[in-house]
Amino acid sequence: MSQLIECVPNFSEGRNQSIIKQITDAIERVENIKLLNVDPGYATNRTVVTFVGPPADVIEAAFQGVKMASQLIDMSKHHGEHPRFGATDVCPLVPIAGISMDEMVEYAHQLAKRIGDELDIPIYCYEFAAQNEERRSLANCRSGEYEGLPDKLKDSNWKPDFGPAKMNVTSGATAVSARNFLIAYNVNLNTTSTRRANSVAFDVREAGRVKREGNPVTGKIVQDEYGEPVRIPGSLKKVRAIGWFIEEYGVAQISMNLTDITITPIHVAFDAVCKSAESRGLRVTGSELVGLIPLQAMLEAGKYFLRKQQRSTGVSDLELIKIAIKSMGLDELGAFNPRERIIEYLLEDQSLKLIDRSLRNFAYETASESPAPGGGSISAYVGSVGAALGSMVANLSAHKRGWDHRWDEFSEWAEKGKVFQKELLRLVDEDTNAFNQIIVAFGLPKTSKDEVLARSAAIQQATLNAIHVPLAVMKAAFYSMEVIEVMAEIGNPNSVSDAGVAALCAKTAVHGAYLNVLINLQGLKDVDKKEALKHEATELLFQAETKEQLILKIVMEKMNGEA
Repeated sequence: MSQLIECVPNFSEGRNQSIIKQITDAIERVENIKLLNVDPGYATNRTVVTFVGPPADVIEAAFQGVKMASQLIDMSKHHGEHPRFGATDVCPLVPIAGISMDEMVEYAHQLAKRIGDELDIPIYCYEFAAQNEERRSLANCRSGEYEGLPDKLKDSNWKPDFGPAKMNVTSGATAVSARNFLIAYNVNLNTTSTRRANSVAFDVREAGRVKREGNPVTGKIVQDEYGEPVRIPGSLKKVRAIGWFIEEYGVAQISMNLTDITITPIHVAFDAVCKSAESRGLRVTGSELVGLIPLQAMLEAGKYFLRKQQRSTGVSDLELIKIAIKSMGLDELGAFNPRERIIEYLLEDQSLKLIDRSLRNFAYETASESPAPGGGSISAYVGSVGAALGSMVANLSAHKRGWDHRWDEFSEWAEKGKVFQKELLRLVDEDTNAFNQIIVAFGLPKTSKDEVLARSAAIQQATLNAIHVPLAVMKAAFYSMEVIEVMAEIGNPNSVSDAGVAALCAKTAVHGAYLNVLINLQGLKDVDKKEALKHEATELLFQAETKEQLILKIVMEKMNGEA
């Protein structure tokens, strides 16, 4: 797997679009960099930029962005709601694919050293890149903010990890890190009071609040045996939070960093803030995502809120995302476009896929003189429709009047069907891609002995792939028949005919894909492998035909009133 990392620098400029554009242009000029998101905040006077690429290119792009920011932003004149201490305030690196955290730390140190050496900016490394435990916390590194930097740099305990231990008046300091995926997330309150917002923030953040004697606000701070303040922890692990007033929106917010969404997901943080706010006479009116979010986080949020309604979670990703947006009010302060805010969608190949076409255009493309899409892609699509029908019966059953107590049971079956539906949809394009790889292999040069050998090896590899893809279609379609059978047996009786059609589609997908396996086996030279693959495919076809007959028997008995 090729290595891919993300960089999310926060620049201390959120109002001057010309400056922001010059910084992002400097980043985009680096080869192999994909700019995913630019999220300026007027009140915070801060812009969060997100880009991805191979590690070396991301390090170069990050440096160029920091360099441009150092030339355009004057921290001595900067004002904003967000804590900050530099023109490039933070510059975290995040692993996306094919890279370890240890490698990320090495890249973070390389970037930090180059910024410090070439731009004369003091650098503090935090999170996994920290060189001592105290500096793991960004809050510790940034304490005192820009205004406190002159004194901080004189303190030997806070000598920068890289760069000079002297004040850079215009650029301040920069914090560089290697970290896991972080979600910057703000929850909106129906108040203008920063003090009340902070009370909620202290309730939920992991660090909680300082313990006091008597009055929880003005009482004497309780200290431990070492003279350190005793803290009352908040309700959420891996969460940093403060309250602030955003003049741009005219409301107070709880501004949170969710540093490990496997511990505290976004929907859990939202509900915790709702609970705390209500206990203090406040209301949550919505929320705001800063930057990007992983797809899985949005899907889990959608499922969470559907479960609270006792509704089936086996619905489309689009529906889950819609539920998440509306439940957390992510569109209260502005439009929330999933295609622009979910990282996986931004990383998708933007070329038109077969499954993105309309039904009419897909049919026209199939009927054209082009050999692809052909029977393999059609088999995969028919199978996906069969799995979708199985999930539909499960969802209708979950919502059937009088069956409310069984919603969770049917929801689980709907989710199982959805897994096969998505896999078969993926295989629609995968089958066409496999065919195209064979065409490319046959088009390789063959003017020398080495070229002939390389061409032959490429053809065999492409042929093997063109066998494995329809074999995967056979497996996914057959496995989906478990869901279809159960829905025929126990699902909503009004939808039993739909279960029957689902079985017919699934078996058709298996049989159609089987034909593709057989025709592509003709080009495979490895006799032993050819026989093993043919045997596996034939056994799958036999099992699918048997299962189809069983399901149709159930369907007909129910339709004839025999069951």
